Amino acid sequence: MIEAAGSLLTAFLVCALLGPVVIPELHKLKFGQEIRDCGPKAHLKKSGTPTMGGLMMLSGLAAAVLVWQHFSPVVVIALVLTFGHAVIGFLDDYIKVVKKRNLGLTAKQKFGLQTLLALAYIFYVELQVGPEGQSLWVPGTSFSLHLGWAYYLIAFLLLVGTTNAVNLTDGLDGLVSCVSIPVFLTFAYIAYAAQVHAMSLFAWACLGSCLGFLIYNHHPAKVFMGDTGSLALGGAIAALALLTHTELLLIIVGAVYVAEAASVIIQVGYFKKTGGKRIFRMTPIHHHFELGGWKETKVVAVFTAVSCLFSVFGLLLWFMGKGGR
Repeated sequence: MIEAAGSLLTAFLVCALLGPVVIPELHKLKFGQEIRDCGPKAHLKKSGTPTMGGLMMLSGLAAAVLVWQHFSPVVVIALVLTFGHAVIGFLDDYIKVVKKRNLGLTAKQKFGLQTLLALAYIFYVELQVGPEGQSLWVPGTSFSLHLGWAYYLIAFLLLVGTTNAVNLTDGLDGLVSCVSIPVFLTFAYIAYAAQVHAMSLFAWACLGSCLGFLIYNHHPAKVFMGDTGSLALGGAIAALALLTHTELLLIIVGAVYVAEAASVIIQVGYFKKTGGKRIFRMTPIHHHFELGGWKETKVVAVFTAVSCLFSVFGLLLWFMGKGGR
């Protein structure tokens, strides 16, 4: 408990204390977010708000890991997946903000870099875990399916899907941090109960970084995390699911992320099939509610409540299966 509290507080304090230093520097460097015209018109006033604030979160996480973790292969691969995705996000932000190319990295470039990170995880499983690492637990049961090499395809889809879904959720002030808090709490407990203590401390550190960042990112936001932060968060969440062997449970615990990504896929598919018709007012789905008259703060509050409910449901399924052993 001391290590868990220390990990959380270290990440929180480092992130919080960096705010008054980093945010003015981002202003000086003119690392302001460009708001696209195709988004909600109310967001245009946010143009110029500094981005790349995810660097503050990553600093908090790194400090907590250095102070409280004993480095082991499981910690190393979690850091590779988190900071590796942060590098992808940083490159994307840099191209958008500094090079003034609003689309950032191309889809092929992102996919290629994410594939390299997925290969790093596959290498870890083959080297450190062996064939038992190729099993997939079915939530709510005591059964695990041994998939062999097919498991790596699922792991790859989970990594790519989670990072992109979390990235899509980062569209309103404080939204992705608030939604992620119950997710990290859930994995902190699961990792501790499953005796993967290193991952529990990692989850507490991620939680502390989110809380520290919310000081400056709650509505009205003084800084955005950018892809640097949101892709890193996605990498951390995917790492927690993979390294606690609760891959399918993430679909439930991360239901808000799933809904955000699914709304985009449905909207694009329906738009193409019908020649321009839409199901939602705008996607990702948080914009649908925003354009329906909900205040930004209400959307964040409701989505956070939904994340809490599905996190509790995920914990119940875990107790019914792995927790009951």
